Amino acid sequence: MKRSTQRDFRTGVLYLVGLLVIECFTALSAAQNPELQQKVAQVKEAAARNKQALAQYTWVEQVTISVKGEEKKQEHFQVRGGSDGKPQKTSLDPPPSAESGGGGRHGRLKEHVVEKKKEEYKEYADQIKGLVQQYVPPEKNLLEQAYRQGNITVGPESGAPGQYRMVISNYVKKGDNMSLVIAKGQGVVSLSIASYLNDPKDAVNVSGQFSAIPGGPNHVSQQTINGVSKQLTIVVQNSNYQHL
Repeated sequence: MKRSTQRDFRTGVLYLVGLLVIECFTALSAAQNPELQQKVAQVKEAAARNKQALAQYTWVEQVTISVKGEEKKQEHFQVRGGSDGKPQKTSLDPPPSAESGGGGRHGRLKEHVVEKKKEEYKEYADQIKGLVQQYVPPEKNLLEQAYRQGNITVGPESGAPGQYRMVISNYVKKGDNMSLVIAKGQGVVSLSIASYLNDPKDAVNVSGQFSAIPGGPNHVSQQTINGVSKQLTIVVQNSNYQHL
């Protein structure tokens, strides 16, 4: 029994040492790549600078939700960047008119089923939007964490001189992937994300375009978000940026 306990203890120690060696090797490899370190630092600084600058702007956001290619809802918001980096939204749409349900019991049952389905899709859409907010815009601290863990690679962008692609794995969730296309002197110009909700089978894919406010920071001008399992698509367009 004593010999078995000692063997288990040695095995545990070797396992911990192995993990430590891997972690140190990963950190050393990242530190020995000055080009990667410089590019990550530039993106981190730009992300922090943009986040702070956007808090001084207000803009209009249009959200279009489609299910299986059919448009179901369109909303408009006046948005202001919060001091915590989270947007504060005010609806620009008139309140929905109250419609009396008719048609007797069958009509009320059908109306109940429709409303329940709407609520289900709204909840799913809210979950997706909440997930995407963890990725867009890129967050300085998460970029630093990914860099230290050796989860960032950089390479030239094919067919686009002066641009490069930064690929980040395990950014928010294990097995996810975020890819940033960056133009020298301009910052992030586009991104793509492959993530999921609670289960990897419930995939969420995102593509986004960035634009520069004249004399101001970069911003996400358009996002297309696909919730694969329910064939739900959310298109977000941002425009009319005004300095406060």
